[in-house]
Amino acid sequence: MIYESILTSLNRDGQAHIAPFGVKESHGQILIAPFRPSTTLDNLVTTGQAVLNLTDDVRVFAGSLTGHGDWPLRQAHKVNGVVLASALAHRELELVDIKEDAVRPELYFKVVHEEMHTPFRGFNRAQAAVIEFAVLVSRLHMLPMEKIDAELNYLRIAIEKTAGERELQAWQWLIDKVENYKATLTGENQA
Repeated sequence: MIYESILTSLNRDGQAHIAPFGVKESHGQILIAPFRPSTTLDNLVTTGQAVLNLTDDVRVFAGSLTGHGDWPLRQAHKVNGVVLASALAHRELELVDIKEDAVRPELYFKVVHEEMHTPFRGFNRAQAAVIEFAVLVSRLHMLPMEKIDAELNYLRIAIEKTAGERELQAWQWLIDKVENYKATLTGENQA
């Protein structure tokens, strides 16, 4: 099972990088498998530490992919890392093993600290739709536009029926990203 989360990592200069990430638990460890090239991959290999943040604010997922949002952070407790201030819970991670791969290496982490900050009440359909759309946007360069358009049309139903202000804002950021990408493909992008 893959859990959608926000991964915070630091580069060697201590600069924070915030990225949405699907992670797995495998044999008591957290498995993170970023595609190459990746700022997150570089940071994880360089520092060997990260923080896995669980949040219900889908703007963080969308904003991290679209250049929106300056998300407040605070220092982690057991690793040299940062915690998303809006995290409902977080897990502090240390790298224990890497299985190299030219396209998508597998990095295994042990949890060295975890905290629950606020109870998770669940996602509504619009929040789930934004997260799914964010996954598609993270793979714009890998997927055919026909697939993205078909998925987008289906996901839009949940937005129209159940979105609140946060979900509408996140959705629009992702729509703008796709439209800019399409414009770049056709040579019409002015941004």
